[in-house]
Amino acid sequence: MIVGTANIDELAANAATIADFQTDPVELGGVECFQLVAEMRNTARESVLPAGLHPTIPASVSIQAWNVAESPWGPFSMALVRVSCRSGVRARGFSTRAVVTTQASADGLGGVYGFPTEVGEVSFRRSYDGVDVEVQQGGAQILAITALDPDPMGLHDVQYTGTLNLAQTPQGLRLVQVEAHHAATRVERVTARLSRFDGTAWGNALLDPYYVVAASVAVEEVTMPAVRFVCKPEELAFTGTEPVR
Repeated sequence: MIVGTANIDELAANAATIADFQTDPVELGGVECFQLVAEMRNTARESVLPAGLHPTIPASVSIQAWNVAESPWGPFSMALVRVSCRSGVRARGFSTRAVVTTQASADGLGGVYGFPTEVGEVSFRRSYDGVDVEVQQGGAQILAITALDPDPMGLHDVQYTGTLNLAQTPQGLRLVQVEAHHAATRVERVTARLSRFDGTAWGNALLDPYYVVAASVAVEEVTMPAVRFVCKPEELAFTGTEPVR
């Protein structure tokens, strides 16, 4: 059985801190959500994941960009990189870095759900002919995606896996299980090209997506329930999963 081999202390260097678990859900309105899934080199398979997670074969990464019109933290945009994996038998995405456009959203997403957030410049343009995503940090471009030829899909044709964020919590260093319920009013398939991806800036130099598998864009409302479970990062989910106390 293949499991992650990354050094957990190194992964935890940029971990967010959840001082107390929130009991109410977070509602996000007027959301545009772009997702690109790409295969990675096998050198980034188990070496970017903690021992409690199983890598996928082939290794893959999902890149999401969100424009959020309404949230408890005001409007913001976000770009998020997750490594595809399994926790137990469940498909998940392990977050390596999230870049958001406001300090309020960085504090909220990190403090409530443990996202490894940093503030930067996220440009996400959706139009009738496609999508353009660009992320800059410290004056350097760290992500650039162009997606063209939108093709309508069914509202339930795109599925988003749950997210795992490594964070300091009241129960210790844990993988925080984050679910996001997407209620879409429009979903389109797009043909995407990933022209710039800086693995180091997204959490690990080994992250090297080279072949785009699929991409989509959706208009939706998103509900993020309160965190219910966390997992010990060094232990498999079958024994290491704990309810939030």
